[in-house]
Amino acid sequence: MYQYKTKVRVRYGETDRMGYVYYGYYPLYYEVGRVEALRNLDISYKKLEENGILMPVLSLQIKYIRPAFYDDLLTIKTEIREMPASRITFHHEIFNEAETLLNIGTVELVFLNAATGKPVRCPENVIQELQKYF
Repeated sequence: MYQYKTKVRVRYGETDRMGYVYYGYYPLYYEVGRVEALRNLDISYKKLEENGILMPVLSLQIKYIRPAFYDDLLTIKTEIREMPASRITFHHEIFNEAETLLNIGTVELVFLNAATGKPVRCPENVIQELQKYF
């Protein structure tokens, strides 16, 4: 299993009138976690796209447990629990500075050939980097 943690501070514009992080921002936090987790493996969306691979979201699940607030420093824990095939699943947990679990999410993406729009196997360089953790 591969795991990576990154931090993000809640900006004022991400909150609603109650001072809570607006529910629609959590998928953006997942994206930050996902991109940084892959970057830590020396894998970038930009390089994948340059090589003709797209990764659209296939499904998204979110569970809201407690709210985050303006100026909270959040920790986004991102895990890849299974080796990818033509799909890759990211499991996310978001914690506040007191290490209280605020939110859980799962995002499944599919690898697509950019020219054909058809699903393809996970690129070999992604497999090679992830194999170290399984």
